[in-house]
Amino acid sequence: MKKIILLFVGFAAVFFLIFLVHPLQAQTYPTQPIQMIIPMAPGDTVDLTGRALASEMAKILKTPVVPVNKAGGGGTIGADFVAKGKKDGYTILYANSNIYYAPAMNPETVPYNPLQDLEPLCLAVSAPLTVPVQTESQWKTFQELLDYMKQNPGKVRGSSSGVGSVGHFNFEVIRSETGAAITMVPYKGASPAMTALLGGHVETSTLSISLIAPHIKAGKLRALLISQRVPEFPNIPTLKQLGYKRDIMSVRFAFYVPAGLSDSVKKVLVPAIEKSIKSTEVINVVNQLGAIEDFVPGGEFKKMMAEEYGMVQTLLKGVGPTN
Repeated sequence: MKKIILLFVGFAAVFFLIFLVHPLQAQTYPTQPIQMIIPMAPGDTVDLTGRALASEMAKILKTPVVPVNKAGGGGTIGADFVAKGKKDGYTILYANSNIYYAPAMNPETVPYNPLQDLEPLCLAVSAPLTVPVQTESQWKTFQELLDYMKQNPGKVRGSSSGVGSVGHFNFEVIRSETGAAITMVPYKGASPAMTALLGGHVETSTLSISLIAPHIKAGKLRALLISQRVPEFPNIPTLKQLGYKRDIMSVRFAFYVPAGLSDSVKKVLVPAIEKSIKSTEVINVVNQLGAIEDFVPGGEFKKMMAEEYGMVQTLLKGVGPTN
């Protein structure tokens, strides 16, 4: 009888441990600090928003979330580091759109495939881009600028922050949608591109609303077009509002992990990220930088990525040597 009781107790103990340990294992992540790889230099908008998000995520996950700048290759070095990293949730990527634009442009030189090697957890933040002109220019609306470009091919020059930038492809979107081409003049960054516009070296540009907002308020620049509406400037239209099929693009900041991360980790990580994005503290930082909170779940954002990736490849086929 005693043996039967001991056997029953032993069986019950094993049964209890199986069902106790399983949920405990599911709740073990995270048990150590999380590295947030930011593939741009300190002080960049990606860096500043990423640090604000890391601070909030650390509070929610109750573990340090450590921003690590791994710049170079326009963001591709940091992206490749994460793509080839461990699939354990302790190394995540927070990056802008360039990490999938660059492979679309130069697949032979970028060592990862963004649609296969990286899995987006979510879109977090968007930085709307505009098409501005000097207020002293003759163009009061985007349609007036288009009419001029069609009547004067090649006469309108537009500064951008470089070949392969989101701004570069915004000019290509405009050409594709309207049939009117802006002659791109690439600069080494957004600030030099804006200086060129303010100095009259180009007629237009493609710049973030945060960068040009002070100049709009000072009466020096007028924005004719924007990639997505912002409350501060409700009267700047998008291409879709003007009757076209596709808008120009914002710079998108999103979270990624190596493809193949377990669902159990994602179920902990994604809600923490979403809660951080929607926190008052992060929204305040994001808005001060002229960006907007723009949470989009990973599956939906992956479709956006794939669409933009394909669009870049398609547009490149029609890019001439001066565009």
